[in-house]
Amino acid sequence: MSEGRIMSKRASIIIVDDEAPVRETLSNILRDEGYDVETAKDGREAINKSKKGFFNLALIDIRLPDAEGTSLLTEMKERTPRMRKVIMTGYPSLQNTLEALQKGADAYIVKPPRTEKLLTVIREQLNKQQENERVTE
Repeated sequence: MSEGRIMSKRASIIIVDDEAPVRETLSNILRDEGYDVETAKDGREAINKSKKGFFNLALIDIRLPDAEGTSLLTEMKERTPRMRKVIMTGYPSLQNTLEALQKGADAYIVKPPRTEKLLTVIREQLNKQQENERVTE
């Protein structure tokens, strides 16, 4: 059995957001669903944590104190190409959406997300990751 299949039973997610209440709320929702969750308050912390371990999925705020979420997308995509990346924004616009998708976002969520919408997007992205792994085995 491949390592990817083992990890898919309990996916690991990192939440990158500078607002502590957002990190806490999303963490609680995802942990209740059985995911392993880490959080980071900025891009630097997210990169450091991604160097130490693999995350199946990253939820990244588009506006961070030390970086734009879209630039973090590019760096995380280079570092961990298999990780699914979901951009979150409280400032939805066509420009934000297009830029996020062009820089490698796999999905886009408007904050604050409804719980069901959040969980649906996460499940879809993790399923796509598993499909991609099966194709490359």
